[in-house]
Amino acid sequence: MEHSLNTQTIVNLQIIGLLSILFIIPVLAVEDDIEEVVVKGKVLYADQVNALKTPIAVLNVPQSVSIITDEDIRKQGFRQIEDIIRYTPGVNASQGEGHRDSVVFRGIRSTADFFQDGIRDDVQYHRSLYNVEQIEILRGPNALLFGRGGAGGALNRVTKKAVFADSFGAIDFGFDDFGATDIALDYNIPSSSNSAIRLMIHGDVLKNHRDFYDGDRLGINPTLAIQVSDRTTLDLAYEYADHERYVDRGIPTENGKPVKRFSNITFSDSKGGNFSLLEADIFRATLSTDYSNTTKGNLAIISSEFKKMYQNYYVAEYSAGESVVTVDGYKDPTERDNTIISANLINELEIGSTTHTLLFGVEVIDTFNKNERYDAYWSTSMSDTETFNIKRPINFLLNSSGFSTINDFNTDLNSQTQSEIEVTSFFFQDQIDVSKYLKLLIGGRHDNFNITVKDLKNGTAQAREDTEFSPRAGIIFKPIEKASFYFSYSESFLPRSGEQFKSLSPISAALDPDIFESSEIGIKMDVSDNLNFTLAYFDSEQLIAARDSMSGETSEIVGLQVDGLELEVKGEINNRMNVVFGYSSLDGRTFKGGEPREIPDSTLSLFATYEVSDNFSWALGYIQQGESNIANDNPDLILPKFTRVDLGAYYQMTSDFSIQINIENLMDELYFPHSHSTHQVSVGEPLNIRVSARKTF
Repeated sequence: MEHSLNTQTIVNLQIIGLLSILFIIPVLAVEDDIEEVVVKGKVLYADQVNALKTPIAVLNVPQSVSIITDEDIRKQGFRQIEDIIRYTPGVNASQGEGHRDSVVFRGIRSTADFFQDGIRDDVQYHRSLYNVEQIEILRGPNALLFGRGGAGGALNRVTKKAVFADSFGAIDFGFDDFGATDIALDYNIPSSSNSAIRLMIHGDVLKNHRDFYDGDRLGINPTLAIQVSDRTTLDLAYEYADHERYVDRGIPTENGKPVKRFSNITFSDSKGGNFSLLEADIFRATLSTDYSNTTKGNLAIISSEFKKMYQNYYVAEYSAGESVVTVDGYKDPTERDNTIISANLINELEIGSTTHTLLFGVEVIDTFNKNERYDAYWSTSMSDTETFNIKRPINFLLNSSGFSTINDFNTDLNSQTQSEIEVTSFFFQDQIDVSKYLKLLIGGRHDNFNITVKDLKNGTAQAREDTEFSPRAGIIFKPIEKASFYFSYSESFLPRSGEQFKSLSPISAALDPDIFESSEIGIKMDVSDNLNFTLAYFDSEQLIAARDSMSGETSEIVGLQVDGLELEVKGEINNRMNVVFGYSSLDGRTFKGGEPREIPDSTLSLFATYEVSDNFSWALGYIQQGESNIANDNPDLILPKFTRVDLGAYYQMTSDFSIQINIENLMDELYFPHSHSTHQVSVGEPLNIRVSARKTF
């Protein structure tokens, strides 16, 4: 579909041109025959895991990519995925109803576009970071690599593996002034001449600024690496997760904005009614074989079992100036079993004067999902809602009329479904080095997505089979070795059963998937060996199959449209200062022509570290998030812009022992980072000091 260039688009393109000129000048001054230096944080570790399948430097990837290493995670004091998102351009965090990771990739909210070592990890939960080597955040639809979903982007966790012929270990411990504590152990030891064992364990006690909030997390991840032969390596891993946490759905709005006078009130139960439980067992096996210097094969098998349950109360209605709120609630248990087999073959060959890196792959997924939803049921109203007086704390045993009331989360069964999903995928890709100045990328993925959803409550069932081909293409022009200009086009799709496979109505079962298309132009430069720069402009569009209620005919309508500008600078300014700078400016339209929810008009972040001496350094963090809509097509319901300043200090006491202090929200600003809906606005953390120590051995 053709689009006319609006004013913001023209401005963005002008900014791209200006910044490209400013940043290309110092790079052009460098000799173009300098050997490329590949360092941690600049390559997607794809030669070790299946993130981008083929080994490729970020400089030569025709799309925006951000990499956060384990060292970055420690330095910035990150404890969860949301912390990382705040410092990444083009993406922002969503509330996730207080019980799951939820990311808005370029304006598209997702709870399922998460991957671990390139393999789908789509259960709704808060992911731990203790066993993470690095986080890779890719923007733009990319079904070729990841299959269904990935409409706005994907987040991949690269896990730590056992290392041959090397013994090392570390213990990390931290606490903050909310009362939260965390400890993590990482120990690697060779077990024989051709094998190694690595054990990672973490335990968290969760606390924050909100009343009643608590929880704990336990993670255990032993790994085994076996050198089967000179060319073949087998990595085996088992991960156990046991999480419990309080669920906080935030505060209501008044006259279109969060009610600041309610910022210290938790609109949920003090008696244990709001909580989330997760228990997971994940087995992973990866076999990697170098058949020759130019041919490599990978086979990954994952078997996982997840048991997830959350129940919560939240504000459903509130009128400005009133002292009473209407509260709703539900209980939602889910069980999911996954078996995933993913295999790919990478082969590099020369055809004439061109070099081709060919990727062929297959993925088979078998998923069983069981879900129930129970609505709250109050003894006084005999429905799922009841009204209560606003006070701190709210008394959920006495309604606003002064009558005693009791809720039962096990009486009113709203839905009960079982879903079986079978997915078979074949994909190919060719990276073509036409010359030292020109690279091409072309490929596609064929997906067969088959789902059956049984409605156990009503005794019905619906099935849907989708067969989709998703193309990807890119062109990269490299005037010098250390700079690239690129254009890319990619597609992805999302079946009508949604991200979590919980339901499939007869109407949805008759309609094709949503298709997401995106084009992107950009420039990437290694300003120096340790400093890189990325600037990108993208335009994405959702196409939705629709059925006319009168004629019954199907048609295609344009859904969410988002375009925007992203800028990222990361690395060493000099031998003492390191920076991570990000900026994005996004503009979106819904199918009704209004503004979409959860797209800040701009975001800006900076984290700068300065090394005062060999043993001491400090850091400054700055986050600015612009205004955004809480709901689609409602410009009067606003999440205000905010600014947050963070500080850090690091001291290397001995060669194997260090301490650090991270201060979040130094100015103690009251801010509201996200909102799930009209009356569920999250309250940001006030000033918080975290102290941590690290011992290596």
